Amino acid sequence: MKEVRTAFGRFWPLTRGDRKWLAVIVACVVVAALAETASILLFAELTDNALKAGSLSAFWGPAAAWLGVAVLGAIVGYLGNSLATWTAERFVLRLRAKVFRHVQDLPPDFFRKHRRGDLVERLTGDVEAIEEMVVSGVVGAVAAAFSTVFYAAAALYLRWDLALATFVLAPLFLLAARRFAGRIRTASQDERVADGAITSVVEESLGHVLLTQANNRRGDEERRLEREARAWMKASVRGARLSEMYEQFVEVVETICVLAVIGLGVWEISAGRMTLGQLLAFAAFIGYLYPPVRSLGQLGLTLTAATAGAQRLGEILDAEPAVTDPAEPVGPWPVRGRVGFHGVSFRHPGATRDSLTGLTFTAGPGELVVITGRSGAGKSTAAKLLTRFYDPGAGAITLDGVPLPHLDLGFLRENVTLLPQETLILNGTVRENIACGRPAASDGDIERAARAAAAHEFIAALPEGYDTHIAPGTAALSGGQLKRLTIARAMLRNAPVLVLDEPTAGLDSVAARQVVQPLRRLMSGRTTLVITHDLSLAPDADRVLVVDDGRLVEAGTHAELVARGGVYGGLAGPVPGVPTEETLVLRC
Repeated sequence: MKEVRTAFGRFWPLTRGDRKWLAVIVACVVVAALAETASILLFAELTDNALKAGSLSAFWGPAAAWLGVAVLGAIVGYLGNSLATWTAERFVLRLRAKVFRHVQDLPPDFFRKHRRGDLVERLTGDVEAIEEMVVSGVVGAVAAAFSTVFYAAAALYLRWDLALATFVLAPLFLLAARRFAGRIRTASQDERVADGAITSVVEESLGHVLLTQANNRRGDEERRLEREARAWMKASVRGARLSEMYEQFVEVVETICVLAVIGLGVWEISAGRMTLGQLLAFAAFIGYLYPPVRSLGQLGLTLTAATAGAQRLGEILDAEPAVTDPAEPVGPWPVRGRVGFHGVSFRHPGATRDSLTGLTFTAGPGELVVITGRSGAGKSTAAKLLTRFYDPGAGAITLDGVPLPHLDLGFLRENVTLLPQETLILNGTVRENIACGRPAASDGDIERAARAAAAHEFIAALPEGYDTHIAPGTAALSGGQLKRLTIARAMLRNAPVLVLDEPTAGLDSVAARQVVQPLRRLMSGRTTLVITHDLSLAPDADRVLVVDDGRLVEAGTHAELVARGGVYGGLAGPVPGVPTEETLVLRC
């Protein structure tokens, strides 16, 4: 129960703003339980005064009252249940938004440690499980508690001695629930983990279907899914068996109780100490009493199972963002774009050595700086630090002389545009994909950016032009065309600092040449850092920085470094069939 209290205490504050509605729901529950109690008492009166005596005149009064109570109960029940559903869904929306908002602030290392499908399951199934504990669970507990109190009070009113005799068996429901709770919690936790694993396998397989087909991995993928599905089935069946075992046990106990009531009632009637109407009403109250008592026991099982989801969501919410906004950020100013790395060192979380050590360089407005080196040398780490996915472990990075940790993250990222190595496409129209960096952009601005990126012609040739729907992995556009869309997006954003991480990665030589001119237009007048193996832009660079094993080992112009030989001279070489001044590639 300690885990339940901890989980409940953590997520209950999210009901703030809806607690007045929860109070209304509780009021509806109380009125509905009173109406049900009154209906049973009116049934007893009808039985004794109208049915037994065969008196029609004695029928109308209780019948009208019973109908009125039933209508009132139906209206209140409808309002209460509808409001409960609305309140529960509002809680789900609020909790999911809270977790999603937190996830978006987490560093890239977090997503490398967690499978995407498992995170999706936590944001869906686990969120709903917590709602069952915090909102539906509270409403269910209140309903069951009031129903138990009203039915027990009515039974005591009719025959307190028989009522006390039948109440003796009621604790069996709670004892049974406690006995099953631990095993059901373990099964629920296993089922949720397996659910996330299945989602991950499906998401990964669909995302890499070409790899699967090209390497004849269909059988391997099917076996991988079957393995995870069997683990899920095993946990699901185990949980279902335990729940069913509990249900059947309490069903038997409930039947014993009702039979005992009827037996005692027959004895009391034969002795003239009880009427038939009283017996039927008493039996009804006892029959109505045990389901809410059973519900209280079942609620305990639900709460226990929900703690598995609470723990999994807690793992996300307890993960700390790598960077946060300063308490008192430096106010906005017209950024010129001077970037400085001053003795910057950085080690990724969990790594055994630094990715960068003592990196120092500056880049002024309008300058193009190419950062190159062997794979794993630490080049891309510089891009992550400049866009502040992480803060350096030592040294400082500045924008116009201001250390990045002194800036509001939103302001920093408005002024530093990152074009990552992966071509990131949204599920939406071409227009929406270009405008995602500046949602308020006009159609004219979007078209001008597309023209500057040499993308307008192929966009205009699409079936619906800029309104053509595309998605990640879309076959409608080539890799080079998608890359030009991302260049148009960056042009529309128009930030003074531009970071290009492997801008021609994954493109063939023809597609790479097609994006070089748009890239040059994009870089014009901005502070530009190009992190790349492809050195086609190196001759245009103001400086080329060569990083090796996390350290800056060479710096200079392309011509100076080629003449000097050294590490850069070993990296750069002509591509057969392509002029050296147009394409220089890294040989690794």
